[in-house]
Amino acid sequence: MINKAMILAAGEGTRLRPLTLSRPKPILPVSGRPLLEYTIAWLRYYGIIEVAINLHHRPQTVMDCLGDGSRFGVDITYSLEEALLGTAGGVKHMAGFLGETFVLVYGDVLTDLNLRALLDFHLAQPAGPHVTLSLYRVPNSWECGIVGLDAAGRVTRFVEKPPRAEVFSDWANAGILVVEPEILQYVPNGQSADWGHDVFPGLLRSGTPIYGWPLPETAYLLDIGSPEKYEAAQRSWPTAAARRFLQPGDAVAAVRREKNGQQ
Repeated sequence: MINKAMILAAGEGTRLRPLTLSRPKPILPVSGRPLLEYTIAWLRYYGIIEVAINLHHRPQTVMDCLGDGSRFGVDITYSLEEALLGTAGGVKHMAGFLGETFVLVYGDVLTDLNLRALLDFHLAQPAGPHVTLSLYRVPNSWECGIVGLDAAGRVTRFVEKPPRAEVFSDWANAGILVVEPEILQYVPNGQSADWGHDVFPGLLRSGTPIYGWPLPETAYLLDIGSPEKYEAAQRSWPTAAARRFLQPGDAVAAVRREKNGQQ
């Protein structure tokens, strides 16, 4: 059973200033609630009860907002980065916590996707170090990390934000991954590293498998990294599918039953 996740929430959210001057992007309100509350509720719905969150910009505002996670039915561990370590370096910093298969979520992603289906796909792949990226089609491939994918679902190529003239795919990294802990050996210690620029190209060169799981067309996924997308989220969220993991009290009650040894 996979029950650990890490949420990347250390960035400064410069494209959303002035909204992010006093608080990090992942706790901006969407339909009246901080984005991270939706992410945690979604993770908990699928059995993720241990969550790490890395912080850098205005970290106390996140800790004050979420606390230890108990009111959401999870246990939260915070990782404070005095200097930004990048999307991969921040995860490597938490390698001791992430000692088993884990879910990695970019903190500005809002989704109702079926996480169980993604986990099942990942677990169905051959044993050994590998990572699975959730993928979605994008109209602006040059602004994303894009992949080439073979018929078996294995990533054959990954380029982070290629020049427009060199775009080869409209499949992009959706910001939700499933990672085997052995993958972290490919991330350098104690320095900044990025999944798209550094780690994924290195994995491909070494022959270490990266798989891609295309989102179903019915799944909702939106990053709120720009003012236009943030406004779009206010109009379109929550979806009907999201409401199943937003029922108040259900997650907390489930965790209490588990901790008390009840079925």
